[in-house]
Amino acid sequence: MEDKLVRATAKDNNIRIIASSTTNLVNKAVKIHKCYPTAAAALGRMLTAGSLMGAMLKSQADSLTLRISGGGDAHGIIVTSYADAHVKGYIGNPMANLPPNNKGKLDVGGIIGTNGNLTVTRDMGLKEPYSSQVPIQTGEIGDDLAYYFTVSEQTPSAVALGVLVNVDLSIKSSGGFIIQMMPGADSGLSDLLTYRLQEMPPISTMIDNKKDIYEVLDDIFNDMDLKILDELTPSYQCDCSRERVEKAFISIGSKDLEEIYNEGKSEELKCNFCNKSYIFTHEQIGEILKNAEKDL
Repeated sequence: MEDKLVRATAKDNNIRIIASSTTNLVNKAVKIHKCYPTAAAALGRMLTAGSLMGAMLKSQADSLTLRISGGGDAHGIIVTSYADAHVKGYIGNPMANLPPNNKGKLDVGGIIGTNGNLTVTRDMGLKEPYSSQVPIQTGEIGDDLAYYFTVSEQTPSAVALGVLVNVDLSIKSSGGFIIQMMPGADSGLSDLLTYRLQEMPPISTMIDNKKDIYEVLDDIFNDMDLKILDELTPSYQCDCSRERVEKAFISIGSKDLEEIYNEGKSEELKCNFCNKSYIFTHEQIGEILKNAEKDL
């Protein structure tokens, strides 16, 4: 089934909805990073969240970066997303893995940890990106994002993120949604929605049962005047290039570049997001060093 992200409203625009199925997206990322099951679930939730929040950006030129680091074995996760719903990301330790938690689910909160922060950074082309952070509440990611929206953006939100992992470490199903009450919405409507969300199965289970994202929303917003606004195709895409990697190489400074050059060896640099390797020969490092010194 193709991944889809939809933007919608319900109840006369009193409810804003962004929902997505991301099974293929997450499967691609998990294969790139060779994730163990719990790490796969954690990275998948963050990538899904990133795709959903990217679709909330106002301009195609904007980007958003999510970071979560709570002191657990995951060693942090970083995801960058864009307005067309494509994302890239990586987990510090793709082999992080724990036994199921007391609910019988993959223990994402256990490998994330709660001794740290969730940080959201928006780059809107201004002089400096805008960042906001909140303390991690559970490490389950969905709860932490709901807390972020409530505290940092004063927008009560329900956030659901789910990933099911097959025994062969591929992704069985993945998806999520962000549902927000708009200012002035009736509190009774919020209570009704909360009840429905509590009664529904996990979104990953619904997608695994062959429901597409439209059917998931139909189940939640039955008789609530659901209106689909548009649809995007979320995807995992890395935009790395030799030029970008070279700029990062230069950023370590002339002193360190000179030490590397004096060793007389080639240097291999890998992109964190897609694991693509870029080889810089001894001669190329010399040219980079020469050009860097010219720019000083």
